Amino acid sequence: MNHKAVHRLYREEQLQVRRRGRKKLKRLPRAPLLVEERLNACWSMDFVTDSFAERAPFRVLNVLDEAAREAIALEPRRHHSGTTVASLLDQLGEARGLPEVIVVDNGPEFTSKALNRWAYQKGVRLHFIDPGKPMQNAFVESFNGKFRDECLSEHYFESLEDAREKIEVWRIDYNEIRRHRSLKMPPAAYAAKLRAVEAAGPVENRKRPRFSTAPWTPQTAAAPTAPTTHYSWNSTTEN
Repeated sequence: MNHKAVHRLYREEQLQVRRRGRKKLKRLPRAPLLVEERLNACWSMDFVTDSFAERAPFRVLNVLDEAAREAIALEPRRHHSGTTVASLLDQLGEARGLPEVIVVDNGPEFTSKALNRWAYQKGVRLHFIDPGKPMQNAFVESFNGKFRDECLSEHYFESLEDAREKIEVWRIDYNEIRRHRSLKMPPAAYAAKLRAVEAAGPVENRKRPRFSTAPWTPQTAAAPTAPTTHYSWNSTTEN
């Protein structure tokens, strides 16, 4: 019996081929992550999508230092993978060293075997935010909005090389000239200030909570409680 006969019998009997459900991997419980106040201790990464003038899409990988809010790299490519992300991180590591932690979402590039193997070999911890909770990676999410409004929405990109050139010009302006509202100075100037403090002597490993712990009420807003095991993003802590 060939496949045509099988197909005919299936149609006559109104049978359906059972679809295999996607296997759900068991996720380990996520430990709460504190905000680092040391330079180059914690980075965050995310993708932003845009298109060229002829409508072909491309994606930009944004890498941000959370302590200084400094845009470390903005890498546009037509296609990204775990391998290309790991390659970019190697380049950044050679230029400025690697962080202890990188905060990412649950996208396929970040959960890939290639990036996980790279993180294991380099001794870098990947901190995955909870699915559907982008505000747990709020530093880079806030940066993405500025990047889209002030760069992507203001330019037409004729090619990948044109996009790289214009995006790099904006990155330099953002880091060195544009005054950050929360820092009261450009990120590069704040990073230089942190380097000077670290060069003066040992720096206390200061961290502050990323998450508030209780639902908002006038009482909890006036008197915050100590951290517990339940976390929600406190949007008032950062720009």
